[in-house]
Amino acid sequence: MFLGMRPEVETLLEQVKDMIRSEVMPVEEEYHAEIAKGDRWAYTGRQADILEGLKAKARARGLWNFWLTDSTRGKGLTTVEYAYFAEEMGKTPLGAEVFNCSAPDTGNMEVFERYGSEAMKEQWLKPLLNGDIRSAYLMTEPDVASSDATNISMSCVADGGDFVLNGEKYWSSGAGDPRCKVYIVMVKTGGEDLPVHNRQSMIVVPADTPGIEILRPMMVYGHDDAPHGHMHVKFTNVRVPRENILLGEGRGFEIAQGRLGPGRIHHCMRAIGQAEAALERMCRRALDREAFGKPLAHLGANYDIIANCRMEIEQARLLCLKTAWIMDQGDARAAAPWISQIKVVAPNVALKVIDEAVQMHGGTGISQDTPLAIAWTQVRTLRLADGPDAVHRRQVARKELKKYTQQKV
Repeated sequence: MFLGMRPEVETLLEQVKDMIRSEVMPVEEEYHAEIAKGDRWAYTGRQADILEGLKAKARARGLWNFWLTDSTRGKGLTTVEYAYFAEEMGKTPLGAEVFNCSAPDTGNMEVFERYGSEAMKEQWLKPLLNGDIRSAYLMTEPDVASSDATNISMSCVADGGDFVLNGEKYWSSGAGDPRCKVYIVMVKTGGEDLPVHNRQSMIVVPADTPGIEILRPMMVYGHDDAPHGHMHVKFTNVRVPRENILLGEGRGFEIAQGRLGPGRIHHCMRAIGQAEAALERMCRRALDREAFGKPLAHLGANYDIIANCRMEIEQARLLCLKTAWIMDQGDARAAAPWISQIKVVAPNVALKVIDEAVQMHGGTGISQDTPLAIAWTQVRTLRLADGPDAVHRRQVARKELKKYTQQKV
């Protein structure tokens, strides 16, 4: 089991690290300050100049689309190798987009590449790969427990050459961005006569289709995450051509599993990067700040806290890399319980480290003067995104129990 990188990949990673440290991190504060000026849901002026300038530099240097681990379009990285890149990108809020490795676009691009028609690839995949547009993935619904995807109930009814969509989606990440031009939407196309996992489908919906109404941005601990946003969206008699169904009716679960597996582990990789960034801030604060005549590092249990954070990050990283290696072997079913394990472990470890960093900073830690408070809200949200902890623990436990019983569990 090789959990390292080829030499040529290490060289690429060093370029990414250098760009993040020397060019991305120094403009984070200015970028986020620009969002508060004028229309929060616009993408113009200095804000756009900063991000688009960084993207142009990354693309010109060939530091682009690393996430394409099994495609001739990308850099040919393994999932293990990509884990190291995602961790570095996770250390800054701008990192993933600078290198065109942002969610939900990466998952949507995988869907278009694996399951889309040639027309879809030309219309949507090409500009997404170029970083010219953004996209959204609409699955969660306000009136059903969407962690059980068999509950997804947005109506999708055939009418002549179209499907007609009615219903609501929320937590539609990225749908607030003015650059978001296309949605991939999980809908219900089958009735009770079909097997439970053949009732849902995925359909491609242009964001400007008549009948789509953005009701509100969902708030995350009081923050709207503009201009990206997690939107509550209403569909009223939205007509979409029949050819926009991906793979065919009733194949939504098949597509979802192909999309969510890589997406879940990408989130975990970035969470480890967030934990590393928080631990660095914690250590610097512990050495630079004094109380009661001593550096904070020498007070209370801070040695133990720092040591435990380091050890737990290392454990989480190793589990993430092992999961990535299993994914690289090509058996999605074998990888699934490992993905569930890291999906629980990585956000919880990152959340703990960030919280300890907040504590080390005192009141400053929960203020706008450090990125720790926002990092905490993002990682806390991750414990719900792509399936809550309880659902993933259930999958891990079922796999474990099957070793010891022939009964269905």
